[in-house]
Amino acid sequence: MGRSGQVGLARALSKLGILSRVQATEAIRAGRVRVDGRIVRDPLRLVVPEHARIVLDGEQRRRAPWRTILLHKPRGVVTSRRDPEGRRTVYDVIGAAGEGLVPVGRLDFASTGLLILTTDTQLANWITDPDHAVPRVYLVTVRGEVTPAAAARLPAAAVLVRKRSQRETHLTLELKQGRNREIRRMFDAIDCPVTRLKRVRLGGLELDGLEPGAWRVITRDELRRAFPGWASSTARPTRPASDSAPRW
Repeated sequence: MGRSGQVGLARALSKLGILSRVQATEAIRAGRVRVDGRIVRDPLRLVVPEHARIVLDGEQRRRAPWRTILLHKPRGVVTSRRDPEGRRTVYDVIGAAGEGLVPVGRLDFASTGLLILTTDTQLANWITDPDHAVPRVYLVTVRGEVTPAAAARLPAAAVLVRKRSQRETHLTLELKQGRNREIRRMFDAIDCPVTRLKRVRLGGLELDGLEPGAWRVITRDELRRAFPGWASSTARPTRPASDSAPRW
């Protein structure tokens, strides 16, 4: 990120929920994007999304109104706007409600559970910043037996063996940051491949019985309770943020 909130144009289009980063790069290079009246062909051109006049295919694009949802991501969908392999995406699951939303972190194709999507890129950046150590809790099933002693050696914030046999082991695992396929890699390292992986909590938010594929709106007030550090970082002493969010 550059000075005073500047980001690359392709990233700006992605963060505004208009196009994926790849699609934005292609559109820019094809001359389909204008910034403040001029065609820009450099995806890395720095802009301030909140202030620049960005036009795609003749239509001005602005950040969508503030909105955040919690989705129970089902198995067999990818966390991206479009998939080059043609697989179903989380945006196919939520339909029109996904307009302008960006995912907060990722869950891979075979994983399920809690996924936040939001128009608030500052919120997304705060939650995914490793320095903030936001807790993530997962239910994990692996092939083979993981003893409590072996579980204690795993590089995780906390691990609980709930049930085990020679055939498979069921665990609850907590991480303080989200790295790509981190859980699958740590169990592959002990020859116990993951067969099921479900995120059930992120910060103070939980699935609370939400069925796979279902979603609900999250208010700012709920987010302040779930992520007190984020609430402190965005506090406005003279004018508190609204306690409500648009409903769909």
